Amino acid sequence: MRNLFLSLAATTALASPAFADLLDLEKDELTFGFIKLTDMAPLAVAYEQGYFLDEGLFVTLEAQANWKVLLDGVIDGQLDGAHMLAGQPLAATIGYGTEAHIVTPFSMDLNGNAITVSNEVWDLMRPHVPSMEDGRPQHPISAEALVPVIEQFSAQGRPFNMGMVFPVSTHNYELRYWLAAGGIEPGYYSPENISGQIGAEAFLSVTPPPQMPSTMEAGTIDGYCVGEPWNQQAVFKGIGVPVITDYELWKNNPEKVFGLTAEFVEENPNTTKALVRALIRAAMWLDENDNANREAAVEILSRAEYVGADYEVIANSMTGTFEYEPGDVREVPDFNVFFRYNATYPFYSDAIWYLTQMRRWGQIPEAKTDDWYKEVAESVYRPDIYLEAAQSLVDDGLADPADFPWGSDGYKEPTPAADIIDGIPYDGRFPNAYLDSLPIGLKGNQTVVGSEIQG
Repeated sequence: MRNLFLSLAATTALASPAFADLLDLEKDELTFGFIKLTDMAPLAVAYEQGYFLDEGLFVTLEAQANWKVLLDGVIDGQLDGAHMLAGQPLAATIGYGTEAHIVTPFSMDLNGNAITVSNEVWDLMRPHVPSMEDGRPQHPISAEALVPVIEQFSAQGRPFNMGMVFPVSTHNYELRYWLAAGGIEPGYYSPENISGQIGAEAFLSVTPPPQMPSTMEAGTIDGYCVGEPWNQQAVFKGIGVPVITDYELWKNNPEKVFGLTAEFVEENPNTTKALVRALIRAAMWLDENDNANREAAVEILSRAEYVGADYEVIANSMTGTFEYEPGDVREVPDFNVFFRYNATYPFYSDAIWYLTQMRRWGQIPEAKTDDWYKEVAESVYRPDIYLEAAQSLVDDGLADPADFPWGSDGYKEPTPAADIIDGIPYDGRFPNAYLDSLPIGLKGNQTVVGSEIQG
């Protein structure tokens, strides 16, 4: 395939800086998996804009049924890589669930999720939510407004059920974070009980993203946390109200990553570098000129082979706005971020936050040292590969050196209290101190034994 590509380039005079000096690719035919969510956009754009081809990569993109199928496909080699939940490479590497060494040289985006509740729940919450002068709800909305609703459900003998997409998903941890910040116990995991519902006041369970609206409409769940476009879909269908975006929950929080097996990266270093180059260029295109390309991106994503939702539904959040209730459209220019704020750089501190949440809720059952968190993060997140790809783009005149954190030690500056819903700052350099600062959740040497927290 490489020879065919070079011949085609030569005979049609297509040579450009992007592939004037193609890497000696170990593998040039690749299949990548994704879930039908807006934040798979870098993959679709890299394909549609020809960035993969510029690198000599012949890529097939395949939608997957759910996150487990996707992960299994990468592990068993049916997929060469995939759009992944950030928690998946970390969980697999430490042996939580399926065990395999998965790495990520590329972070796909920031923000992009929201928490939605059914109309019934919103009607019960609304009296407990402050209003602005124009009568609209004041955002961000705290989960404290949900407390009386859960109490009412309990008095009626009804469990309060919420959906999230996977046990190690950002959505699970964001939903738990929001609930806990409002004083609601979201439940714990233990080695013997992986339901995540030990001691829960709100019962969280897995629902695939595209099925979230219909599952809530059927009454099986009372709300959910998911990525777009499935929160906006609830507004368009008139079945629910998004109460908080993850940008309001934790400003510019990390979201998906691109995952590959460590074996693939070791055996195919040039191919890995080439695909990261293509993904960086796609992310740049998505954010350049103040999101000028977003409408074109929405058109791509609305196609059946990608997200397959209506253009208007995807555009509602992708183009810098977010609709909470019909007509209540607010400016949220950073709801989806793909490149700015170093969104694509795989920071160790992002990995450590996910690991702290696994520990907080019992998926990591016993205490770990700060060094352990650091070592796991460094074994999974690969900024070295990212920066090598970025430098080559700069050398080719395809990227601005000012856009990359060359001198970073892999840790972001601590997230200030003002940027997080519960007012508790986060510093990835001190994971145990951070865990100790959270009022709800495991800390120190605490463990979950049976239905109790001990220690």
